[in-house]
Amino acid sequence: MHIRDMIIEAERDGKPSFSFEYFPPKTAQGVQNLYERMERMHLFGPKFIDITWGAGGHVADLTAEMVSQAQNYFGLETCMHLTCTDMGEAAVNDALRRAYKAGCTNILALRGDPPRDQETWEATDGNFCYAKDLVAHISKTYGDHFDIGVAGYPEGSDDNKDEDLLLDHLKQKVDAGASFIVTQMFYDVENFTRWLRRVRERGITVPVLPGIMPIATYASFLRRVNHMGCKIPKGWLDALEPVKNNDDAVREIGKTLVAQLCRDILADGDVKHLHFYTMNLALATRMVLDELDWLPTADRPRAPPALPWKQSLGLGRRDEAVRPIFWRNRGKSYVSRTADWDEFPNGRWGDSRSPAFGDLGSAYGVGLPGTNAQNRGKWGEPRSIADVASLFVRYLKGELQSLPWSESPLTGEANSIQQDLINLNQNGLLTINSQPAVDSAPSSDPVHGWGPANGYVYQKAYVELLVPPALYSELISRVAANPHLTYHSVTWKGKLETNAPADGPNAVTWGVFPGKEIVQPTIVESISFLAWKDEAFQLGSDWSRCFDVGSPSRGLIRQMMEEWHLVTIVNNDFHKPRTIFEVLSGLSLPDIDKEVEAAPEEAAAAPSAPTNVTAGKLSAAPVNGVAEAQKTPIPA
Repeated sequence: MHIRDMIIEAERDGKPSFSFEYFPPKTAQGVQNLYERMERMHLFGPKFIDITWGAGGHVADLTAEMVSQAQNYFGLETCMHLTCTDMGEAAVNDALRRAYKAGCTNILALRGDPPRDQETWEATDGNFCYAKDLVAHISKTYGDHFDIGVAGYPEGSDDNKDEDLLLDHLKQKVDAGASFIVTQMFYDVENFTRWLRRVRERGITVPVLPGIMPIATYASFLRRVNHMGCKIPKGWLDALEPVKNNDDAVREIGKTLVAQLCRDILADGDVKHLHFYTMNLALATRMVLDELDWLPTADRPRAPPALPWKQSLGLGRRDEAVRPIFWRNRGKSYVSRTADWDEFPNGRWGDSRSPAFGDLGSAYGVGLPGTNAQNRGKWGEPRSIADVASLFVRYLKGELQSLPWSESPLTGEANSIQQDLINLNQNGLLTINSQPAVDSAPSSDPVHGWGPANGYVYQKAYVELLVPPALYSELISRVAANPHLTYHSVTWKGKLETNAPADGPNAVTWGVFPGKEIVQPTIVESISFLAWKDEAFQLGSDWSRCFDVGSPSRGLIRQMMEEWHLVTIVNNDFHKPRTIFEVLSGLSLPDIDKEVEAAPEEAAAAPSAPTNVTAGKLSAAPVNGVAEAQKTPIPA
């Protein structure tokens, strides 16, 4: 969606409109942590995010990669910065191509600062001397695909303090095709208001997005102000100076000052949107939004999503309408690994006959993130099934933010079945995915709602578990005896069992909306379950390798991955929400506290990753509920 349209939409709806800026971190772990922070901060309600551009080389590549990740895997509407610095036409075209392929539709076109080893700014190959040249090139090459923004300087730029000349340049950039303006950061609202009047007097009518930087610490505030040459109102320094060594107090005072700045900017009615320079930090920005009363609340929830999972904004994926529930807690992984399923999206999630189906490769998001030490720090060193179960229980209680199979904290949707899930895990049935039954919740419901207004949404109860061999036969016997329950089960080595009446998809989430067909966005189905199986067991194997060879923890988790079953259970009667838990009640592992004393032998020749799931597609309808899948040894 174009930024200019977002602003029009926000003005029409009368809701606060703001965005966040991030910059590429210097380390791989910093990048991963920023992705997680971007996801969390998206819950604050920004209309879009933008990613700054580094001058050539690794940082420029990282910007393009982060835009692709944000669009494709996180579903975040993203604006990519693009500068002329060190950028010939070929480099510019490559950056634009990557942005286009990622589904990005917004570019902030900048001249950029000179490289550190140059005193003055010089165009590369004489191609792009000014931002207006970049704007004209983007507009000529891509037409209306990109909404193009440019920079505005209420207090002058580093190498030019002539306001009249800068306004001339701004008019030229807009005339070349720019449709919005983002200003440098400032704190002097009177000067900004004066400058904005002059902008309008020049006949520049496009939206202006003021750049606002929240105050995190006194030192960082002064450092950034001095770097940008910003004017600081005297009252600000008077308020901050006495508490400059107390970061908490600085943020408290800073949030009040910055929030009032925002109110003053919006007071005359010209500005409709604020752009926050977050410096990759969440707290100070959140505090300002809270002070403005702009954060979502129980009385003012975020608008329900279009579907019950976050949609990718990647090119060709925006119309995706169906997703297997197995990847519920690993959405980025699902989008990544299905990128090359070449019949997508016509075949819903991909055609199992495709030669590209299920190719794990080295795609982002498939393996376990974090270093071995970090993962040991999060999840400890379990020596018994009871130790592992306690991790799952802590996750269900909100004491852990993730598990190897769940990238994000448990959502409020699980509140109604939280104790039931805890009971299962305490008994040795480890739940890695679940959803409660929902019978006609309004589509506006803050917990279960999704889709267009004035509709109703439904869910079948669903549980996915890791089941020990000692409980497996009894569990399957109980489930198969209930006519409303269907299951799929598989071990790492590939024995698929199911009592599903057919191999077609079973909708477990659906919605009924005015003037539309029934929407069935979340399904259970055999072929995609086998594709997920590879990843599920791979994650457990990755976890085991966080521990030393021969250690009890490595042996325990490895043994679980080799011997346990991955089982999904669907209750097809959504009017009876507790059936699954009633059927499994009392099923408990007797020796759950038994510790593993030594790790089993590990096969040195075993492969390090599962094979392509193409080999595991069903050759025919199951006979007596059983079908052969691929024979994949567990990684060493």
